Amino acid sequence: MNWRLSQLDRFSLVSFSDSHSFWPWRIGREATLFELKELSYNNLIKALRTKEGLTGTIEVDPAYGKYHEDGHRNCGVCLTPKESLKLNNICPVCGKPLTIGVHHRVDELADRPEGFKPEGAKDFKRLIPLSEILSKLLGAGIATKKIWAEFNKLIDKFGSELNILLDAPEDELKKITDEKIVNAIMKNREGKIEIQPGYDGEYGYPVFSEKDRKEMPKIEVKKKQTGLGEFI
Repeated sequence: MNWRLSQLDRFSLVSFSDSHSFWPWRIGREATLFELKELSYNNLIKALRTKEGLTGTIEVDPAYGKYHEDGHRNCGVCLTPKESLKLNNICPVCGKPLTIGVHHRVDELADRPEGFKPEGAKDFKRLIPLSEILSKLLGAGIATKKIWAEFNKLIDKFGSELNILLDAPEDELKKITDEKIVNAIMKNREGKIEIQPGYDGEYGYPVFSEKDRKEMPKIEVKKKQTGLGEFI
């Protein structure tokens, strides 16, 4: 999204976990990647200022955000900016103004099309946190013993969450956990997991099946009577 605004080209784009709560699964899920001859303060600052030695970032899909797309939580309405504009930013269910999301704001500011990549821009990896994958596939809350048991079993074997998500061999993963979890980790590694985007205070979530997609209420557009002329 930052690549779409040319004014930001001169800045080094970095990514860090904004852990503004005590939930441990939010720590370390985003990172900035460096390749430095020596890890020192001066080399780190130089990489940030010149982009030399800064190789990219690891990020959670922005669609996970609670206000990524436009919509109304109570009406079950989630819309892209283009869909919202066709409706003049008015909810098709209740007729009130939509809660506008980050994606919409980006579209308003952007001077480049979606998908544009500036020359020399550093790559990024988009990852869904391991705890989110386990929670969805095992059908239990992230904070439950069931999820933590599976999470810690993987950590004990492979050392870190990022190693599991990025580097652990598929055949070795299958020795430790269920095949459906391994398949999801591989799809995550390739950036192929669809995200049902967040909107109006609702977090986004990964889609692993048609059932997941149907969790989003269907939009029923209610046509309002505008005047007696409709009956003539």
